Amino acid sequence: MRLSNMQVIAMKIALIFKITLLFVSALCLPHSDAQDSPQWNLPKGVKARIGKGDIRDIQYSPDGTRLAVGSSIGIWLYDTATRQEIALIAAHTTVDSIAFSPDGRTIIGGNGDDIIRLWETDTGKHLQTIDAKGSVKNVAFSPDGRTIANGTVNSTRLWVADTGEHLHTLKTKHTRAVNDVAFSPDGRTIASGSGEPIIGSGDNTIRLWDANTGKLLKTLTGHTSWVWSVAFSPDGRTLASASRDNTIRLWDVYTGNHLRTLTGHTSWVTSVAFSSDGYTIASGSEDETIRLWDADNGNLRQTIPGHTKSVSRVAFSPDGRTIASGSGDGTIRLWNADTGKHLQTIGGHMQGVLSVAFSPDGHTLAGGSFDNTLRLWDADTGNHLRTLTGHTRSVNSVAFSPDGLTIASGSTDNTIRLWNTDTGNLLQTLTGHTTSVYSVVFSPNGHTLASRSIDTLRLWNTDNGKLLRMHKPPGGRSVAFSPDSGTIATNGTIATESRNTIQFIQLWDADTGDLLRTLSGHTGPITNVAFSPDGLTIASGSTDNNIHLWNTNTGNHLRTFYTRSGSVDTVAFGPVGRTLASTSGDTIQLWDVDTGDLLRTFNGYYDEKFYSVAFSLDGRTLASGSSAGTVLLWEITASTGVGIGVEPSESRITTLGNIKRTALLQNYPNPFNPETWIPYQLEKDAYVNLNIYDQSGNIVRALDIGNQVSGIYRDKSEAAYWDGRNQNGEPVTSGAYYYQLRAGDYTSLRRMVIVK
Repeated sequence: MRLSNMQVIAMKIALIFKITLLFVSALCLPHSDAQDSPQWNLPKGVKARIGKGDIRDIQYSPDGTRLAVGSSIGIWLYDTATRQEIALIAAHTTVDSIAFSPDGRTIIGGNGDDIIRLWETDTGKHLQTIDAKGSVKNVAFSPDGRTIANGTVNSTRLWVADTGEHLHTLKTKHTRAVNDVAFSPDGRTIASGSGEPIIGSGDNTIRLWDANTGKLLKTLTGHTSWVWSVAFSPDGRTLASASRDNTIRLWDVYTGNHLRTLTGHTSWVTSVAFSSDGYTIASGSEDETIRLWDADNGNLRQTIPGHTKSVSRVAFSPDGRTIASGSGDGTIRLWNADTGKHLQTIGGHMQGVLSVAFSPDGHTLAGGSFDNTLRLWDADTGNHLRTLTGHTRSVNSVAFSPDGLTIASGSTDNTIRLWNTDTGNLLQTLTGHTTSVYSVVFSPNGHTLASRSIDTLRLWNTDNGKLLRMHKPPGGRSVAFSPDSGTIATNGTIATESRNTIQFIQLWDADTGDLLRTLSGHTGPITNVAFSPDGLTIASGSTDNNIHLWNTNTGNHLRTFYTRSGSVDTVAFGPVGRTLASTSGDTIQLWDVDTGDLLRTFNGYYDEKFYSVAFSLDGRTLASGSSAGTVLLWEITASTGVGIGVEPSESRITTLGNIKRTALLQNYPNPFNPETWIPYQLEKDAYVNLNIYDQSGNIVRALDIGNQVSGIYRDKSEAAYWDGRNQNGEPVTSGAYYYQLRAGDYTSLRRMVIVK
C-alpha cells in the first residue's frame, strides 16, 4: 500500500515544480486575485448575490492550488493559499459531483438532470455538454484525462473526454444506483459502488471493471447496506469503500479479498479518501465527524468533531497536509491532516432562502432559510454580518420592527423568536402555535406582532411577548397589517360539502378582533396578501396564476394581473405603491398598479425558484430569496419605471430583453399526453432547430423553427410545440424521449416522458 521513499520524494519534487510553474503563469490569468463574490456571474439586472448555495461536493485541483466546491448554483473555486473565493462557474443548475482533469485545465460537473458538463477551469468557459442518458450520480476522469466515467441508475458509462462520444456502458450487474465511481491510478480499472434503492432488491456491492474493454473483473461483497464512496490507494493495490452500514472496508484490488473493516462511526459513512502517500485514510459520516485511520493496520488515529450536520465529502490536498470537508451544515472546513486542528471555515453556504426583509433604514438585509438559521447581511456591500441560530427547523418568515432594533422569525418548529438586530442575541421565544409558523409581521406602530400558522392567527405584545388575542381563520398562511396598524388581512380556505373549496381574504379590526369583510374571487389557494403603502389597496396572489387588487374600504375588486408564469408565490408593493412585484417559480414580475401593465420580467438561473421578494426603502433595489440558498439583489432603475417617484416608462418591457445565456428549458407538461411545449431562451439572434429522439437515438421528429431574435420563448404562443407524433404523423408510444436544441453554435439535450 505504501509508496517507496524514493517514489514519495520524486512525487514531492514534481509537485513543487508544477505548483511553481502554475503560480507564475497564474499571475497573468484572469480571476487570480480575490474578488467580491457577490458580483460574480449574475443574471441580467442583478447587482449582487448573497450566499453561495447548498454544498454537494468538494475536490482539490491536481496541483493543489484550487479547491472546487459543487453547489446548488454552480461551482465555486477557492485559492488554497489565501482561502478566498476566486471565481464562480455558473452551471445554472445544481452540481452534485465534480472532478478536475489530470492537468487541472478542465473541470467536469454532473447532477440528476442526466447531463454532464465540462468547463475551462481558468475562464469558466463552457466546453461541452454530454447527455448521460440517466441521472448522474458522480463523475470521474481517467488518469490520462482521455476518458470520463459516470455512475447512474444500475450502470456506469464511459465517454471520450474531448468529443463526448460514448465508449462503454457497464450495466446489468448492479441492481441499484451506482453512487460512486473511481479509476485506479494506472487507469486500467474502474471501481463502482452501489446502493440507493432505485430498482430491484439491491446488491450493496463494489464491482471492478476493465476500463478498456468494459469487462467485469470482480464483485466485492460484504457490506450490509448501500456503498456511498470508493477510493483507490495511490499505489492502486487497495480499495476503500464507505457504506451506510457505518463501516469502511479495505479490499485487495488484485485478488478481491477483504482485508479489514474499519469500525467506529456511529452512523452512515458517506465519503472516504486516501492521503497522497497512502499512509492515512480519511472518512466523513452522518455522525458529523471526520475520522483518520492508519491505512496499514486500520487503527483509528483521530476523531475530528466540528460540523453540526452530516459530513458529505472529505478530500486530501495533493500534498497531504490539509483535509477539506463539506457538510450539510452549509460550511466547508479545512483541517491539519497531521494534528486534526481546525484551520478555517470557508464558504458561508446555505440552503434555500424562504424569506427576506430589509431593515427600515435599508442598510441591513435578513434572510430565513431551510438550514434553520436567520442570516444578516450588509445590504450595500453584500457582506455577511452574522448568523442567528436557535430554531430547530426551517425559518419561514422574517420581519424587522419599525425601529429596526428587533427581528422576528417564524419557524417550522412552531415558535417565533425575537432577536436583537445589533448583537444577534435572542430576546424572547414565543410559543403557543401547534403547527408551523409561516408568517410574522410587526404592526407599523411597533406595538403588536402578528403570527400566522394553519391553526391560528396570534397577536403578541412586542414589549413583553404576552399573547394579546387569538383567532382561528379557516386555513391559510399569510398575514399583513395595514399601514395605520388598524386592519389585519389574512387568507383562508373552506371546503364545501361538495368537496369544492372557497378561497377568500378576511379583513379584521386589529384592536377589537372583529371581522370587517370577506373578499372572494380566486379559484385557487391564496398564497400571499399585501397592503399598498397608503392602505387603500390589497394585493393577493394565488395558485390560480392571478394577482387580484381590492379596495380595502369597500372590498370591491379593482384589477386582475395574469402572470402566465404559473402559481403566484409572493406579492409586495413598492414604497410608493405604484409598482407591485410578484414571484412565480423562477420568475419575478413587476406590474404597474394603476394600469395593470407588465413592466419587467426578471429570470434567475434555470430551476432557481424564488420563495420571497422585498423592496428596499427607496424602491431602487429588489431582494429575492431563492431555492439555491442565495439572495439576489436586483437593480431597479428609472428606465424600468419603478423607481421611487418615477412615472412608469412608456417603453414597457414585457419579456427579458437582455438574456445572460442561451438555454434549453424543461418541457411542460412533463409527463405529457398527447402534446407538450418546449421553452428556450436565446442570448443572441440565431437559427433554431429542435430534434426529438427516441431512446435508441433515432430521430422521431425534426422541428425547423427558423430565425429567432434574442429573447425568452416560454409561453405556449412562443415555445416550440410537439403534438406527440412522428415525422409520418403517427402518434408515438409511451416512454422517454430526448429533445435537442441547436441555436447557432449552441447545442443542448434534455429528457421528457410521454404517458398514455
